[in-house]
Amino acid sequence: MSDSDDKNLTSITQALNGVQQSHKRSIPPLEQWQPKHCGKMDLIIKSNGEWWHEGQLIRRQALLDLFSSVLWREGEQYYLKTPVELIEITVEDAPLLVNQAEQIDIEGKRYIQLTTIHQDVVIVDAQHPIFMREFQGALRPYVHVRAGLDALIQRACFYHLVNFGELQEDAAGNTVLLLRSGDLCLQLNS
Repeated sequence: MSDSDDKNLTSITQALNGVQQSHKRSIPPLEQWQPKHCGKMDLIIKSNGEWWHEGQLIRRQALLDLFSSVLWREGEQYYLKTPVELIEITVEDAPLLVNQAEQIDIEGKRYIQLTTIHQDVVIVDAQHPIFMREFQGALRPYVHVRAGLDALIQRACFYHLVNFGELQEDAAGNTVLLLRSGDLCLQLNS
């Protein structure tokens, strides 16, 4: 680990300690912060959800949860954003992973609720749809979480979604999954 990257991780942690709210999954007001760009850090979020810094896997869940709360995206580039620093990082696919799916009732309607490994909770609706996208030659399911950030829906979790929906054939003979969340009806091609 280089001294500059170690200093960056430490400074990010210190800057965020004063900002984090008491609730476990509070997201700071990133859209209000206008920090200066401070370069690139050797931090990679792998396509399987692992976070690697300087070739070493970060295992501390509390640190991962903290850093995931300050993920920021501008165009195709990802950053860790604090009130004073905007540090570029690498994301191979989606920066977040969904590992839980359940159905909940809100005001008499049934919705799909998804939860990421960092405890982001998403109610599937028009602003947070589930969609399919290709990654390395395979179609994979995703959901929009917040501020341009998407989450990959893990395979076991997607099987739960299949149980919530209906499999049908379209006019071309392709199998599609129909999912309902509130008034939203999604059609996912496999």
